[in-house]
Amino acid sequence: MSIPNTVVDPAAPAGALGVKMGIEFLEASPSRSVARMPVEGNTQPFGILHGGAHLVLAESLGSTSAHLHAGTGRYAVGIEINASHSRSITSGWVTGTCTAISLGRTLTVHEIVITDDEGNRLSTVRMTNLLRDA
Repeated sequence: MSIPNTVVDPAAPAGALGVKMGIEFLEASPSRSVARMPVEGNTQPFGILHGGAHLVLAESLGSTSAHLHAGTGRYAVGIEINASHSRSITSGWVTGTCTAISLGRTLTVHEIVITDDEGNRLSTVRMTNLLRDA
């Protein structure tokens, strides 16, 4: 398996799903990654940002940071993710900020905080990735 340890397209390292959801990466590193996503097009039937959309943004960030930490010849696979949604949003953009909690040789743990344009916390997500040899 050949998986690059750099982001091939800095504008869309979230992959095909991320492109469909409008995710835009602003920065990416093992210890901190930031991306944003529009609310429009990612809502549930009642007009608020879908909880699953929060998780797609968070997992895109956590996976990217873990993959960048993995190093040459290694890759990251998500093994656990959990989220607490504390506020809803119906328009605008959300921003996810991913911060490393632990960057180990076999596991990484990241916290991803998703906020609205005013900086209000919408979700808190924790993700664990397993680092594997390619």
